Amino acid sequence: MDKKVTIERVCVLAGKIMLQSGAETYRVEDTMNRIATAFGVRNPQSYATPTGINFAVDVAEETYFLRITTRSTDLHKVAEVNTISRSITAGELNLGEAYSSLNAVDNDSLLYHAWIRIIVAAFVSGCFTIMFGGVWNDFIPAFVAGGFGYAGMLGVDRLLEIRFVSEFLGAVIIGFITVICIYTGIGEEMDKIIIGGVMPLVPGLLITNAVRDLISGHLVSGLSKGIEASITAFAIGAGIAAVIAFA
Repeated sequence: MDKKVTIERVCVLAGKIMLQSGAETYRVEDTMNRIATAFGVRNPQSYATPTGINFAVDVAEETYFLRITTRSTDLHKVAEVNTISRSITAGELNLGEAYSSLNAVDNDSLLYHAWIRIIVAAFVSGCFTIMFGGVWNDFIPAFVAGGFGYAGMLGVDRLLEIRFVSEFLGAVIIGFITVICIYTGIGEEMDKIIIGGVMPLVPGLLITNAVRDLISGHLVSGLSKGIEASITAFAIGAGIAAVIAFA
């Protein structure tokens, strides 16, 4: 395999993993440039957006492009790529070893299984309800609503792969369970239960990355992530509003 092509493959693969795992755009570009520089490239050119990566070893050279179609949150993979990048910079890995290590990270599954994330989301929902001023009688309703809502979002996302629809239906499930709990007397404060239940759906990392990209001067990525976060917030609010309107 040609050395030049291998350098580009290593850099693009590293960027792909980081973008798909929820890393900031400026961090993706910086990591790709550091890897290329460590392998002897003097003027690496990288450009990343939330939906694609462009990389070349020099100005006006042949550009490699990779489209990013799926994105999630897996900070474990981001940390693994950072570790590999530091090893490359320190001269501890050659091209073949770097590519093999990155490929292993790319093929690795999510750190936690879906059922673990659902249980954690349920506990998070209950705890946020108490933190926002709810009473302990609302912990169980928020626990159940948040858990089922998050599970519904994951299930719909696997079937349709349309994030807006999955988040909307997840919010509908949360609102429906909350209304039932209030009407049956199991819960006391509807607003606190709903707030706690939707917290696992809130795009906190996306909002943070949007602000950090804007501060770093990546206007396209920052604005696109901000719009994506706004759409997610609208989907959650619309789902809750739809249930309350027909309750």
